[in-house]
Amino acid sequence: MSGASVLYDVPGPRAVLRNRILGVITVVLVLLAVGFVVYRFWQTGQFDAARWNIFTYTLVWQGLLDALWATVSAFLTAAVGSLILGFALAIGRLSDHAVVRVPIMIITELLRAVPVLVMMMIFYFGINSIPNFPFKMTPYLAVVIGLVLYNGSVLAEVLRAGVEALPKGQREAGYAIGLRKSGVMTFILLPQAVRAMLPVIIAQLVVTLKDTALGFIITYPELLYYAKYLSSQPGRPLLQAGLVVAVFYISMCLILSFVAYRVEKSISRSPKVQGLGQPHDPAADDEATLTEAIALQKGAGKHDSSSF
Repeated sequence: MSGASVLYDVPGPRAVLRNRILGVITVVLVLLAVGFVVYRFWQTGQFDAARWNIFTYTLVWQGLLDALWATVSAFLTAAVGSLILGFALAIGRLSDHAVVRVPIMIITELLRAVPVLVMMMIFYFGINSIPNFPFKMTPYLAVVIGLVLYNGSVLAEVLRAGVEALPKGQREAGYAIGLRKSGVMTFILLPQAVRAMLPVIIAQLVVTLKDTALGFIITYPELLYYAKYLSSQPGRPLLQAGLVVAVFYISMCLILSFVAYRVEKSISRSPKVQGLGQPHDPAADDEATLTEAIALQKGAGKHDSSSF
């Protein structure tokens, strides 16, 4: 039966009515909670003009823009580094050689187990406390390295899961035309895994952006650090600074979330993705895969790299 889900029954009239009632109750409770918070803010004078006076100064907004750039620059560097490390660890975990696969697996699990803030503190306070150490760790480097190590290990598992979820016929088709494993991984498996897992990858990058706020613990001058600085000024506008900075974070996360949404919709409209749920001929799939692999091999100039 087309259009019907096989995971659950279509709700009947009573279930639909019950769901609508629960939805209305949830919305009302959320509005009441928001209204109570706004009322308390108004009652305690949080909306008084004197408490927001600090944001009428040009230097304050210049400082906010500098902090915004510090946040964005750390995020961009960490995002690129996380993707590179994620690909490297994923390829290592998919290796046929235990001498490569096992150490990479241990490293990946250790990096995933250590909190990001702990990594930042180890690199900043730990390395700088070593006497006569030739290299001084800056807050920026500590933030970026911590984000790269953690998010790179998470992305490695995402990519590995994407590759292992592909049909075995994809791999076998590559071997059938003479590609080595490195060629199969480069031209056949990884491109499809990235396409399938792209929404998850972008979602993890949103987490990377939000984790830059942890840098204020090690004095990295990002948005949260600047908000803490503003809250120490006369009048102590702690709540006001937090709300302004929250708007910046929410805006950036919404932009990345919108990118993830558009990518997911684009992938869902792909004929190959739509065909996953329809009856198909496996022989035709293998033939299409073989044709794509041959085209890739010709385009690469009969690339022949060594197996790993």
